Amino acid sequence: MDIKNLLPVTEWLPKYNKIQLKGDLSAGVTVGIMLIPQGMAYAMLAGLPPIYGLYASIVPLLIYAMLGTSRQLAVGPVAMVALLIQAGVSTLAEVGSEQYISLAISLALMVGIIQTLMGIFKLGFLVNFLSHPVVSGFTSAAALIIGFSQLKHLLGFSIPKADYIHEILIYALTHITETNPATFAVGIAAIVLILAAKRFKSPIPGPLLAVLFGILVVWLGQLDQQQQVKIVGTVPSGLPALTLPVLSWEAIQALLPIALTISFIGFMESIAVAKAVQAKHKNYKVVPNQELLALGMANIGGAFFQSFPTTGGFSRTAVNDQNGAQTGMASVISALLIALTILFLTPLFYYLPQAILASVIMVAVFGLIDIHELRYLWKTDRADFLMLVATFFGTLFINIEEGILIGVVLSLGYLVYRTTLPHVAILGKIPGQTLYKNIHRFDELEVRKDVLIVRFDARLFFANVNYFKEFTEEWISKKGASLKAFILEADSINGIDSSAIHALHDLHRDLKSKGIEFYVSGLKGPVRDKLGKAGFIAELGEDHFFIRIQHAVDHFDNIHQGGDLKSYTLQTNNP
Repeated sequence: MDIKNLLPVTEWLPKYNKIQLKGDLSAGVTVGIMLIPQGMAYAMLAGLPPIYGLYASIVPLLIYAMLGTSRQLAVGPVAMVALLIQAGVSTLAEVGSEQYISLAISLALMVGIIQTLMGIFKLGFLVNFLSHPVVSGFTSAAALIIGFSQLKHLLGFSIPKADYIHEILIYALTHITETNPATFAVGIAAIVLILAAKRFKSPIPGPLLAVLFGILVVWLGQLDQQQQVKIVGTVPSGLPALTLPVLSWEAIQALLPIALTISFIGFMESIAVAKAVQAKHKNYKVVPNQELLALGMANIGGAFFQSFPTTGGFSRTAVNDQNGAQTGMASVISALLIALTILFLTPLFYYLPQAILASVIMVAVFGLIDIHELRYLWKTDRADFLMLVATFFGTLFINIEEGILIGVVLSLGYLVYRTTLPHVAILGKIPGQTLYKNIHRFDELEVRKDVLIVRFDARLFFANVNYFKEFTEEWISKKGASLKAFILEADSINGIDSSAIHALHDLHRDLKSKGIEFYVSGLKGPVRDKLGKAGFIAELGEDHFFIRIQHAVDHFDNIHQGGDLKSYTLQTNNP
């Protein structure tokens, strides 16, 4: 294997120059500054002390910079993965406890191993089973769950852990009089500040402005003492120590479902944004299976330095690209900035209100609710709309893992349905031309009583061969005794299996018994090869295969007039 494929850093690092450094420095510093409040906020969302969000923003970034194929992808803590961590680990240990922290770190190791194995065995295609409507429904529901889970920090009073979102809302509304006015005011002001910074394109990231605002307001007004505004408090300083994650067999069994979910969702989120950004840059290519390896090794390496599971994030990647990131060096710079923050700046976060971190989370996740996609699917594809809605409500009112599973099962079910019942068309001739179109989609087509032309728009195999037989038999019956020629337009048939070949043999014998000629047009090379090996071409006759429908029709007419147009025949040895 080429070392450049295994270590993409060896592709760009030897050619690194000052121009690239300028862009990477600007992007790396900006994303690093943005990552400080986001990392702390997402750690809190995951049920961990804020410092673990900074731990998760060092080693994974460094490893991905060396192994990742995307030059702009910003890896680190993200809201979706943080929610999944909290949902999975909280059932096994008390949130914030030593056991909880240990399990969250062990989860990163499991996710890393799963993603690495998927990359080694080239299983990146599996995420294709998570269709866009399923992802959109899950993301929108998860955004609501994440957002409302932060109400306790925004309102300033405790809300008991609940399994369903409506329970959180009911409790919050019935205890609204317990709201801490100062906490609520700080949180709302932070939300307005973040949105304003985004609206007016502030050079300083909105979340950082909110953090500075919150710290100053609490410190100057002594709100933690005077108004009981909850603050982060002491944040440990010093780089994360090298530790060995502890994984018992019981823990592996308990964490495996959530580890698989995070592995798929994390990779899907990462590869989607990586490909979107790469479309703007033509100097490199995103390789999905190498991305799996990179994300997997980033999580494995991070787990040994007290990191929880990480992946590529939408917002930070966009900021990274907009600020001129050229290579993975931007991620290295961001990681170094986080490391310096942990070493020297953690005392500054003592007065940071928890309401500020809640505001950062709420603004980030509510932007993920995709109302536009819902409207779009309602207009264009009702089946996809129903999958989105089912996934949304399944995630919202049943469970996160079950919600995704519902979406995947529906997607696979719909795929099986469409595969079993593909589109089939009866064709008629456009007057004055040699083109043939679907008689149910075009008006004033010439449809002959003695000729039936069927176009099958799918691979013909065991799952849909009965549908093909039933459809053709129905139309042959409709034509009745006047039918003299049956033409199978095979241009859309990209593959065929033994079950379908047997069906064609049966169809030919049935047509022959009724005195009906059987012709095939537009046959693709690989399909023709299989039919040749199976003896079907010899059985039907080479002079019954044509390049175009009109050639078959002309041949049939000429035969009935006593002539022969074999120049139209598609010989089996042609490409």
